[in-house]
Amino acid sequence: MGRAWAWTRRCGSRLGKRTRVGRRTVQTPSLWRDADFMKLWAGQTVSELGSVVTRTAVPLLALLVLGAGPFEMAMLVVAASLAVLLVGLLAGAWVDRLRRRPLLVWADAIRAVLLFSIPVAYLADALRLEQLYAVVFLEGCLGSLFDAAYPAYVPSLIGVERVVEGNSKLATSSSLAEIGGPGLGGGLVQLIGAPLAILADALSFAASAVSLVLIRRPEPPRPPRESATSIRFDIVEGLRLVRRHPILVPLTLRSVIAHVAGSFYGVLYTIYLIDVLHLTPFLLGVVVSAGGVGSLIGSFLGARAIRRFGFGPAIISAATAASITGVLTPLAGGPLILATVMVFLPQLIGDGLQTIEGVAELSLIQGMIPDRVLGRVNATLEVFSHGIAYPLGALLAAVLAGWLGVRAGIAIGWAGMAASILLLVLSPLPRVRQASDVPALES
Repeated sequence: MGRAWAWTRRCGSRLGKRTRVGRRTVQTPSLWRDADFMKLWAGQTVSELGSVVTRTAVPLLALLVLGAGPFEMAMLVVAASLAVLLVGLLAGAWVDRLRRRPLLVWADAIRAVLLFSIPVAYLADALRLEQLYAVVFLEGCLGSLFDAAYPAYVPSLIGVERVVEGNSKLATSSSLAEIGGPGLGGGLVQLIGAPLAILADALSFAASAVSLVLIRRPEPPRPPRESATSIRFDIVEGLRLVRRHPILVPLTLRSVIAHVAGSFYGVLYTIYLIDVLHLTPFLLGVVVSAGGVGSLIGSFLGARAIRRFGFGPAIISAATAASITGVLTPLAGGPLILATVMVFLPQLIGDGLQTIEGVAELSLIQGMIPDRVLGRVNATLEVFSHGIAYPLGALLAAVLAGWLGVRAGIAIGWAGMAASILLLVLSPLPRVRQASDVPALES
């Protein structure tokens, strides 16, 4: 397994799990004891927290400071999604040609500078919506590069055999951010204003870049290329793999439908809770934070669920249970306390189950896709889900909500996500318990 894993043999049984190799038992220490992994985890936790603050501050900045209307607010979503669509596939090809860690460092560093420009322009009384669109677009381009490189880098840091444990622990980063981020974001906006609150995310990206620089374990060099090929050829190769793969096809189709449907929640959820169910802003924050608590619990249970059921059954079971719980959201109503509980439970339970599903899906992809094309596969899935499906769904949600009403729009979103699970049930995925089962299916 190479020098990066020599330290696994030096730790006692109390530090982690035992795995059998022939007749010899090899001690596998917890990743919490791995200094380099902890640098990655700490940097991503800070970065995720800052991103949640920005997710709260940017719409408020556009709405309250720059006077944006519904069209301008929709353009923020379109700008971010357009970045993924235009850059995603190219980013994936770069990731498979170059070492991943330098790409992650530079993506974080440049994003820090971009976000820092917003409070600077505000203090200079020069901030305009056009700058906000540009920052959102460019940050989305760099985010596409980061999102393609990051899942491809993690296996090279901790080993493919430990991606389930690593992804479960990294999922706690976003979970902790979802718990504390909305309150922190709202508090910063109220205390210092939306433009200056974005400074927190700029600093968080800088912290993430520093944490990546401090990792001492060398990244394995990229394998030599057998022949010189163009970027276009590499992109097509990644697309062809996704199109032909027996597991990636249903996962991609399901992701497209789920992101179209999920965008209904992204566009309408706040309006639904405030205007239809009449929750107060405080209760809205409590409900949203419950999703973070659920995700945190799910991050701790993800590895256990995968070991118990296997990848395919864990993905399908978690998605199905989340959908069953999620039906409470479009049905919510009645007294305020009842309505709050009916949207609180899907956030708490559903987000936890979705975290288990996400950890299982990402770990399966990292285990069954060769490192040579892993960046392109990650980028392709991202382009289809966030570059194409999500903005189309957002526009569709706005149209249907204006025609049928906000509650009906939320119901359509739930039904679409529930229906997408059938694509997984009818695929070979239920038979996949380990990543090694996939080649047998291909044959």
